[in-house]
Amino acid sequence: MALSGGHLIDGKWRRDGGGGFNCFNPATGEALEPKFAEAAKEQVDAAMHAAPFALHDSASLEARWPARLLDSIAECILKLGDSLLDRAGAETALPNARLISERARTVGQLAMFAQLVKDGAWVDAVIDTADPSRKPIPKPDIRRMFRPRGTVVVLGASNFPFAFGVVGGDTAAALAVGNPVIVKGHPSHPGTSELLASAVLEALESQNLPRGLFALLQGRSHELSAQLVTHAETRAVGFTGSRQAGRALFDLAAARPEPIPVYAEMGSLNPVVILPGAIRDRAQAIARELCASILLGGGQFCTKPGVILVFGPADPFVNTLQQQISATGPVTMLNQPMRDSLAARVLEWSKIPGVDVLTASSPSGFASVSPALFHTRAAVFMREPHLQEEAFGPAAVVVECSEIDDAQSVLRCIGGSLTGTIHIGPDDDAKPILSMMQELVGRIVVNGYPTGVEVCDAMMHGGPYPATTDASMTSVGAASIRRFVRAIAYQNIPDDLLPPALQNANPLGIERTINGQRTKARIEQSRV
Repeated sequence: MALSGGHLIDGKWRRDGGGGFNCFNPATGEALEPKFAEAAKEQVDAAMHAAPFALHDSASLEARWPARLLDSIAECILKLGDSLLDRAGAETALPNARLISERARTVGQLAMFAQLVKDGAWVDAVIDTADPSRKPIPKPDIRRMFRPRGTVVVLGASNFPFAFGVVGGDTAAALAVGNPVIVKGHPSHPGTSELLASAVLEALESQNLPRGLFALLQGRSHELSAQLVTHAETRAVGFTGSRQAGRALFDLAAARPEPIPVYAEMGSLNPVVILPGAIRDRAQAIARELCASILLGGGQFCTKPGVILVFGPADPFVNTLQQQISATGPVTMLNQPMRDSLAARVLEWSKIPGVDVLTASSPSGFASVSPALFHTRAAVFMREPHLQEEAFGPAAVVVECSEIDDAQSVLRCIGGSLTGTIHIGPDDDAKPILSMMQELVGRIVVNGYPTGVEVCDAMMHGGPYPATTDASMTSVGAASIRRFVRAIAYQNIPDDLLPPALQNANPLGIERTINGQRTKARIEQSRV
């Protein structure tokens, strides 16, 4: 498919808008064609105008239509074949094997949400039937379920062009529960975004669904993101990126006349605590495996271990980790600004008194940088706020602690993270660290590594601020749909006016909670 360089709005490709921009191959610096149009207020308004009409039209469809759409999107993505992999490789410099794996994850996510829709229980139907004889006052009939929230804005991520991009987890979760979705593609890979959007359009057309259910807007400007977040039709926002950007979007949404939620996944240090027994028994093995985790994907995973807490004597571990990091060649990052941001951060760290540079880092090529490793003590880490900020990329800091109290204090300084990891030896008491981590992270890993996020029902990919803006929510797994629904209760509503999920006969055949019991049974008695 020839790329248009435009936006997808209400089922049509449009190249209108202001300015224009190219993206660049981060490995070579080559400007990639075509030039992409920059969306402005006119394009935002057009996409937002189509979305509520599409929501209204889809409300009259059979309840499981999103499953058909998601399954069809998955098929259309696979039909893109090597053209998608080739363009994504040119725009991100990610290896083909990684992209094939990520495509499989993306298709798998769509299939998971499609199955969730087919099962139907996601609506969480809860029914309390009437009891007119109850004293002192009769009990009314009340029935509650989840409904779509409305138009969802998704701001695509840079580091996972498929799994967190145009049809990534946020888009799939929002579409699964029937919301229209407006995606702002990431400017580092606009061609990849357009190809994925073409798959969604093909799926909408093949299923004869309203075209306004999905739109893609391209652009680099912060103004475009702000217009999408503050538009009157926007009901929720999904975002993956830096703390600075996520907080700015959150503040914009909170300042609206009608505030809306921004579900932002932001910076995360993902601390790793290696207890003394683990150091004694497995120092070199942990160092080798931890190095691989730090450098996986060029250190550009949101779950990358950024701070490693150790207890002395830890020289065998630190020396092996230093050797492993030093032996790694330059890493090509996703774009030049990201490389420059990392270079500035590690330079800042290297100038802090009490911080030892174990492996120096330096930029190379267009968007490449060599990995970096630092060492300091707990007291220095706690007094230096800059050390407590994420270095997104192939860099980490080892913090030496004298006792468990030091490690707990360091963890408090770090604050919220997506993950926390503990390596435990046979004689180690892990309870104090585990107790602390339960307050600060969304997922705890023992004797393993946090990189790699399983897409499953039980996954929690979130955490207290600053990891996310809502610690109760996950951006991965079946529970991620909870971000894009709202509950509505119906009191004493005639059966024929209720949504099918709440009707007496249970025409959808879903599991419901009726008077406190989970069941698929129909309700036989009439209501008063």
